[in-house]
Amino acid sequence: MALAMILLPLLLAAVGALIPSNRLRPLVLPVAGLGHLALTAFALLAPGADSLSALPGEYPLLGLDAIGKVILLVVSLVFAACSIYAVGYLRYRQERPNRVFIAGLLGFLAGATVVSWSRNMGLTWVAIEATTLATAPLIYFNNSKRSIEATWKFLLVGSVGIALALLGTFFVAYATLVGGGQASLSFDALCVIGAPVSKPWLRVAFVLALVGYGTKMGLAPMHTWKPDAYGEAPGVVGAVFAGGVTSIAFLAFLRFYIVVSRAGEAAFASRLLLGMGLFSMAVAGLFMIGQRDFKRMLAYSSVEHMGILMIGLGLGAPALFGTMLHVLTNGVTKGVLFLSAGNIHRAYASKNIAQVRGALRRLPLSGGLFLAAFLAITGSPPFGPFVSEFSILNGAFASGHPLVAAAFLVFLFVVFIGMGRTVLKVTQGRPPEDALTTAYRDGFLTAAPLVALMAITLFLGIAVPEPLAALLREAAALVGGQA
Repeated sequence: MALAMILLPLLLAAVGALIPSNRLRPLVLPVAGLGHLALTAFALLAPGADSLSALPGEYPLLGLDAIGKVILLVVSLVFAACSIYAVGYLRYRQERPNRVFIAGLLGFLAGATVVSWSRNMGLTWVAIEATTLATAPLIYFNNSKRSIEATWKFLLVGSVGIALALLGTFFVAYATLVGGGQASLSFDALCVIGAPVSKPWLRVAFVLALVGYGTKMGLAPMHTWKPDAYGEAPGVVGAVFAGGVTSIAFLAFLRFYIVVSRAGEAAFASRLLLGMGLFSMAVAGLFMIGQRDFKRMLAYSSVEHMGILMIGLGLGAPALFGTMLHVLTNGVTKGVLFLSAGNIHRAYASKNIAQVRGALRRLPLSGGLFLAAFLAITGSPPFGPFVSEFSILNGAFASGHPLVAAAFLVFLFVVFIGMGRTVLKVTQGRPPEDALTTAYRDGFLTAAPLVALMAITLFLGIAVPEPLAALLREAAALVGGQA
């Protein structure tokens, strides 16, 4: 099953590279996206589908646990929607060659699948680095000076972060060696209760992983690549980054957290995570105030929600169900925001709110979904992020952190005000008479994926299906050391 899910996008990338037509080549994307989603559903539902792969060695390289299932579901859902959207988007961009663009998207899907299945920290790092190389050309698709600058910033900042993550990975193995055990990068071996480990070296490894994979997630202050990359990349690429890249980086970091927690260092990790999470929310809120570029605004929203995930993780067991649910609700809602923002950008040929007004009149569907997704991502009922954020807030009180809960609410309010000012200016009023507009109108391929993702966001705010709730509880128990 794992090999099928990894090889499917790689084979279709090769097929796409052989197709000479710029117009027909994008059709391989929905084949890969929907096929991958079907395989994901089978892996989540079929008995025995989560069994460890038959690779040599005492501890296998691949296997799908509950945490991997949650991340795999998020990545597959967001990519399936983006794969359909991309077909419509690329029809409007016939002037640009799309062979590398399509190969990059499919390469990311293969790498993200490896991360979800990986049971080895070394393999996880290799797969994360592969997704970095696959997604970098996507930022440059518009072929402008600002897009090439954003691409280089993504590569340079990301390379420093991923190098620190690699150093942290080595230090985990060294911690077991210094502690008197056998050096190993196997997640299963490292999680054995009572395994010998040097706690000082393990703490250093955790800090390096937090900075390294935190850079990939876009936590403040390592977020500097994010506004440029999200602002200059096409909307579909922003959706893949915000819903997919950040999710697999969070999974990679989760593996470190679980190892540290099983070694009895959860209290040490908690203090760092709460501080980093609150700082990310504060930075995001401040930079959203007065933001005039609505795509850069979405980048800071992503910084905020990575901070929320860190807070949920730092609060421990009472907030872990909400944290795992928030991975899903944030990823799906970010898909709506970035894809609708891409449509608005295309209609107005601008990202600046001075030229972009009255989107509800100009693009009723995309403008309406952009406004609804703003309400959802800022924690308004009855959408999914409200449920996950409320669960994390309850976890703050239940775990005895009232000050964290208070700061959490204050930063949510600041973000709502800052983000709301920009979103309302984009959607309300009348389009400026002197603004440059295009002939773009919402079509089925560029609108249906948004509607589907928005429906999921709304549904998760009303009721979390029991099979999904059971999976989230199992993932939360695994993170909390109860499984």
